[in-house]
Amino acid sequence: MTMVRIDTLLYQGKSAWWIRVLLFPLTLLSLLYGALVRTRTLSYSLGLTGKKRLPCPVISVGNITVGGTGKTPLVMALARKLKEKGISVAILSRGYKGKKAGGRWVGDGSGVFLSPEDAGDEPFLMADSLKDIPVLVGKDRFAGGRMALQKLELDGFLLDDGYQHLQLYRDLDILLVDSQTGFGNGRLLPRGILREPLSHVRRAQVFLLTKVEAPESCRSLEQRLRKIHPSAAIFHSHYEPVGWKGPGNEREGLHHLRGKKALALSGIGGPGHFSALLRMCGIEIVDEAVFPDHHLYTGKDLASVEKRMKEAEYVLTTEKDLVRLKRLPIGHLPIRALRIEMRIWEEEEFYRRVLEIFPTVGKNRILG
Repeated sequence: MTMVRIDTLLYQGKSAWWIRVLLFPLTLLSLLYGALVRTRTLSYSLGLTGKKRLPCPVISVGNITVGGTGKTPLVMALARKLKEKGISVAILSRGYKGKKAGGRWVGDGSGVFLSPEDAGDEPFLMADSLKDIPVLVGKDRFAGGRMALQKLELDGFLLDDGYQHLQLYRDLDILLVDSQTGFGNGRLLPRGILREPLSHVRRAQVFLLTKVEAPESCRSLEQRLRKIHPSAAIFHSHYEPVGWKGPGNEREGLHHLRGKKALALSGIGGPGHFSALLRMCGIEIVDEAVFPDHHLYTGKDLASVEKRMKEAEYVLTTEKDLVRLKRLPIGHLPIRALRIEMRIWEEEEFYRRVLEIFPTVGKNRILG
């Protein structure tokens, strides 16, 4: 049985008896993992482990499942909206897989200082795309916030992938849920895709369902969430393709590649949805090269992709993947990244809820 097949089983609600027997060791590990997570969470809720609080509002964006739920696109959308409303924020990220994620500036709003390898692909992408929004990385997000406040005048912070970062007090917890995969088989890691017990969604004040084709298509998932946490607000979102980006950050409109044949290349959580977005843009996918989430591409990977470009006119990838690919000599490849932005179906109501936590900023300016 391959790893891909095991990964697929983590999303299935019911399995054959022989599969349950085969994966029984993972079940035992998930019980141990769950005990550790519950103990840690209880320690914070009882005050046995103290939380630190920054002197301005903090919005956390996170999830309780592994895989891509859209945290980075939402953080970027929030940063843009808050900037538009005159609210100055900085982004605090852990810097997953970054070599220098020990409390550093990725960008201070005037330039980008770290490479993708040092910062992590997602913090680099945010700093590179949000030119005027400061981005910091570090395991200690409180220390990162203090460092930012020593240099900049800020109204608040956005905590990227912050749901499990209980050390830092937050004024608003936004929990993202992939509407297409939900909570998988409902089991904890490593037997399932849950990073925490499902009951822990009660810490969130806002649920945002992602990859939603139409809000009415998510009723069963909404009912499940409301049964656990009746008072939380539920919103819906989807990705909107907005154009193409080349290796030199050159921009092209969506129409530029419409009707072209392409090889879809991705190393993300949820590659199937990426392929669906490409087809939505009028792309004919003749092959797909799928790598693990956050995969660090090598020259061998690139050579393999080139060999598979028999019918393909372009290699199409994600912005996150392009960040990691640009460390390789890809100038000869006809490669483009699909630029997407997150759209909230109930946009006005969603941002009204978000902006409520900034009481010191004039309400007429915020809500107008």
